Amino acid sequence: MIKPIIGYIETVQLPLFGIECDAKVDTGACTSSLHAEQIEPFTRDGERWVRFHVLFHKAAAHLDQICEAKVIDRRVIASSNGDRSHRYIVKTELIAKDQRWDIELSLSHRGSMKYPMLIGRKALAGRFLVDVEAES
Repeated sequence: MIKPIIGYIETVQLPLFGIECDAKVDTGACTSSLHAEQIEPFTRDGERWVRFHVLFHKAAAHLDQICEAKVIDRRVIASSNGDRSHRYIVKTELIAKDQRWDIELSLSHRGSMKYPMLIGRKALAGRFLVDVEAES
C-alpha cells in the first residue's frame, strides 16, 4: 500500500472542538500538541475533564474557541528546548488529507509558536510519508 504524503505544514480539522487550522508536522515529537490557555480541570459524571480556551491570533490561524474534553492522562512532556512540564492529555478526532482518526493531544501554551498545533509521530505512524519540503 502506498501511503499518502503529508507536508511539514498541513491544514487540519479537530471537529469535536470546532477548530480548523494549519499545523506543523514534527516527527521529532512523540505526542501531538494543541495551544491551550486557561486550562480548568473539572469532574463530569465522576470522570476527569478539562475546559480550555484555544486563543491564537497569528498568520497561521485565528482561533477563539472554548473547548471541553475528557482527560485520558496527565504526563510529563519535554518541550523542544528541554523544559519539562505536566500536561493534560485528551483524545480527539483529527481530519487531515481526507483521513479521519483519533489522536492524543497534549494541552500546552504554544502562544510563542507560529502554529497552534503540532502533529507528532504517534498521530502519523502508519498513515503518511512526510515530505519536509511540502506544504498543504
